[in-house]
Amino acid sequence: MTSKEKQSNEYSADRILVLDFGGQYNLLIARRVRELHVYAEIQPYNKISIEEIQQKNYRGIIFTGGPNSVYDEKSPHYDPEILDLGIPILGICYGAQLMAWMAGGKVSSAEHSSEYGKTSIFTKTSALFKNMPEESICWMSHTDYISQVPEGFVITSHSVKCPCAAMENEEKRLYGVQFHPEVTHTVYGKTILSNFIFGICGCNAAWHMEDFAKRSIETYRESLKGKKVLLALSGGVDSSVAALLLHQAIGKDLTCIFVDHGLLRKNEGDLVEQIFRKFDLNLTRINAKDRFLKKLKGITDPEKKRKIIGEEFIRVFEDEAKKLGKIHVLAQGTIYPDVVESGRGDSAVIKSHHNVGGLPDVMSFDSIAEPLRDLFKDEVREVGLQLGLPEELVYRQPFPGPGLAVRIIGEITEEKVKLLQDADLIFREEITSAGIDSMPSQYFAVLTDLRSVGVMGDARTYGYTAALRAITTEDFMTAEWTRLPYEVLERASSRITNEVPGISRVVYDITSKPPATVEWE
Repeated sequence: MTSKEKQSNEYSADRILVLDFGGQYNLLIARRVRELHVYAEIQPYNKISIEEIQQKNYRGIIFTGGPNSVYDEKSPHYDPEILDLGIPILGICYGAQLMAWMAGGKVSSAEHSSEYGKTSIFTKTSALFKNMPEESICWMSHTDYISQVPEGFVITSHSVKCPCAAMENEEKRLYGVQFHPEVTHTVYGKTILSNFIFGICGCNAAWHMEDFAKRSIETYRESLKGKKVLLALSGGVDSSVAALLLHQAIGKDLTCIFVDHGLLRKNEGDLVEQIFRKFDLNLTRINAKDRFLKKLKGITDPEKKRKIIGEEFIRVFEDEAKKLGKIHVLAQGTIYPDVVESGRGDSAVIKSHHNVGGLPDVMSFDSIAEPLRDLFKDEVREVGLQLGLPEELVYRQPFPGPGLAVRIIGEITEEKVKLLQDADLIFREEITSAGIDSMPSQYFAVLTDLRSVGVMGDARTYGYTAALRAITTEDFMTAEWTRLPYEVLERASSRITNEVPGISRVVYDITSKPPATVEWE
């Protein structure tokens, strides 16, 4: 692979630059901006120059949070000249501290002023806090704090512990907040972002998914003209939307490969094939269960599992490509959360997604096309509806590319796969039977590597422990565990322990994201 097909971001005249300094909420900031129908473009701080920022005519810039301390020489910094470009800037958490640092202020370690979680703040009159009460709840997550604001700045908010919860230089249109307006726990977070984007930056709300779909089809019709494209189709919403979008762009030059790696939910391989045979797509199904299980034998480390599956996917595609003749481009349904969790810029790698961080370094394709790489899950669903995908497919349960491999803790065996498939089906059936499918955003079973003693009849058993997981989320960047009715959990537990020999105990996961991720591995 020598290069990547890159989709143009020239969707809207009004764009906000989200300058990424390594925090894990950074893509959530972009999503919040897009909810206001303004296009937000994320760039790692070390990948875009002052000159490029000037050339792209951004209407505003947001400095993101990050895990570092600005006074550490190794921490992410930027050219202070950015503060004099005349472009409005909003600094969030580390971004606010960086703004203060660059402008000549002082940032200190907050031995007694550190704050984590919901915090009351008190605000003064400011364009940033228009239509807000004097006291409100926000989400804090900081150890350092701005102990001295720079010359020309004034403090516009404080909390009980933090003397500078917000600051601004109104003349230069520079604003900094120590809290996170992008998270739902900040009650007036959307108001703050709206005040910045529309009131201070003067943006127009012109970012819409209909425009994205049309422009993407036009872009790929031109950039992929005359090229043969192979798409990794899993049957999930991401790859399905990517498939239909590219099909409308290049027609029969697209071949969809559905790799059944034997790690899908029960009966899912047949279901995926049945659905997509109804579309006029070139579709090839490859049953590769034995091939994947052989590669995964003895592997217990979750990152190794993901990378093995990622590489094996590519090798399967390459083998199929040889049968089809010259294939120029590999297409994938990669979306924003895949990218951020696999690491971007100086962001920490949470886990490698098989279609991002799990890709091998050397591939036989000339390039990669990822038409949904810049979209969040809810945006992908909206595009799917615009393209004519049926609702039952668009709102289908999310499923990770590596499949049940990341829901089986420890070594993967054919026996464990069958146990998990059966337990997972029962859990999903009980939620559907209770009529609460829409209550959680995602729900599934996990087969842990823990075995415990049980009793069935008068006999002693020694089986695996299954964990049930259900989460509620808007964006899959943060999530709350779902309070499912006890009777649903009871029925699921009873059926699993009675109908799935080999599982003798069921537990329910009540951990939110963060600190956990949605998947266990």
